Amino acid sequence: MAYLKRTADVLLEERLEAFGAILIEGPKWCGKTTTAEQYAKSVIKLQDPDMRDEYLATAEAKPSLLLKGATPRLIDEWQDAPVLWDTVRTMVDKRQEQGQFILTGSNAVDKSKILHSGNSRISKMQMIPMSLWESCESNGKISLKDLFDNPDSDIDGIESDMTVEHLIFCACRGGWPGTMNIKTDRARLLIARNYVKTVCSEDISRVDGVLRNELLARTILRSYARNISTVAKKTSMIADVAASGETSCSEPTFDDYVTALRKLFVICDVEAWCPAIRSKTAIRSGLKRAFVDPSIAVAALGLTPEALMVQLNTFGFIFEQMCIRDLKAYTLDFETHLSYYRDRYNLEADWVLHLGDGRYALIECKLGSKEIEDGARHLVEIKNLIREHNKQEQQVPIREPDLMIVLTGGKMAYSRPDGVKIIPLGCLKD
Repeated sequence: MAYLKRTADVLLEERLEAFGAILIEGPKWCGKTTTAEQYAKSVIKLQDPDMRDEYLATAEAKPSLLLKGATPRLIDEWQDAPVLWDTVRTMVDKRQEQGQFILTGSNAVDKSKILHSGNSRISKMQMIPMSLWESCESNGKISLKDLFDNPDSDIDGIESDMTVEHLIFCACRGGWPGTMNIKTDRARLLIARNYVKTVCSEDISRVDGVLRNELLARTILRSYARNISTVAKKTSMIADVAASGETSCSEPTFDDYVTALRKLFVICDVEAWCPAIRSKTAIRSGLKRAFVDPSIAVAALGLTPEALMVQLNTFGFIFEQMCIRDLKAYTLDFETHLSYYRDRYNLEADWVLHLGDGRYALIECKLGSKEIEDGARHLVEIKNLIREHNKQEQQVPIREPDLMIVLTGGKMAYSRPDGVKIIPLGCLKD
C-alpha cells in the first residue's frame, strides 16, 4: 500500500534540519515507525526476532556500534535498550551535525538507565492517529492555516463529501493507519477493539513495570468514555467505576491508572482557558475528558456504527472527540495547544485552539444543523464579553478571537453575518 502523507511529515522534516536526533512519541499503532521510515536512510529494529539478542548484547557491550549506518538512522523500539538514549546524545555531540537519528517506540522505558535529558540534542515530537484528511476522507477544501492567515477568505458553498453515516463509521474505525489496507469494513472495526483490549491487558502494566488489573483498567476506560467531552469530576468517575459492580477503586488507584493511560497517550484531557472575562471565580477549570482517538470511546463502550445510527445524541460527544483529534493533527508544532471555555453562567466554547504566535480560534462542535445557531451565539457572546472587558481593562486587554468556527457534520460551509464560520469537518485540512 502506498504511504499516505501525514501532517507530522512537515514537523519531522523541520526537526531533522534543526536537531541532531528526533524522538517521535505517540500512541501505539498511530504510524510512528512508518512515517520515520520515509526519511530514514538506514533502519535498526530492536524487536526483530532474528536479531534481538544480538542487538541487546551489542547494546550492553558497546552501544555505539548500533548507531553506525547511513543517516538519518532509525532506531525502532529504542526503549528495549535504554542506554541508546545517552549513546545517541553523545554521538550527536561528537558529530555536530543535524538529522542523525530518529528514535521511535513506546513510553515504557526504564528511566533509571538514562543519565541525561537530551535537551537541545534530541527533539521530541508527537504523532496522533490519522485525521480525516490524512485518511483521504475529508476533501481538504478548507485549510485551517489559510483561515488564520486570511480570516475573510470566501468559504461559502464549499461542500463536504461525507454523510453522517460515513462520519459515524470513521469514528468507530478510528484513525489507525493499519485499517487503511484492510478490505472489509467489519474487519476494520476490529483494530480499535483490539487496541483497547491490548492496552488494558498488557500495555497498562508494561508502561512502567507495575502490575495492574485488566478489569479495573477496562472499567476506568469505560467510565472515561461515558464522560468524554464533559468536565466530569474525578469523584463522580470513581463513583461510576464503583457503581459498575465489577470492581472497587480508591482515589489513589484511580489516579495511578489514569497516569498510566496518559503515559500511553490513550487519555489526553484538556485544560480550561481561564481569561478574566467576567471574574476570576467565574471559570470552571476542571479537566475536560478526552481520548486521543474517538474509536477508543466507541470500543470501550462496546458500540457499533449501527447502534450509533439511532443514538445521535451519544454520537454528538464522539463527534466532538473526532473534531479535537483532527484539530490537533492540523496544528502539530511546539506551541499549539487546545483548551476549552465554560463559565458558571454556562457560556461555553467547546474548544479554544491557541497558536504559538498568540492567535486563537473559538470553536464549537455541532453535529446537526439545528444546533448551529446555539453554538454560533455562544461564540459571539464570548467575543462581545471580551470587547466589554477590554473597554474597562485597557491596561490588560484580552486578545479578541481571530476566528470563530462551528465544526459540523453537515454538508455545506458558509460564513454568517456575525463572523462565525460554519465548516463541515469533512472539508477541513491543515
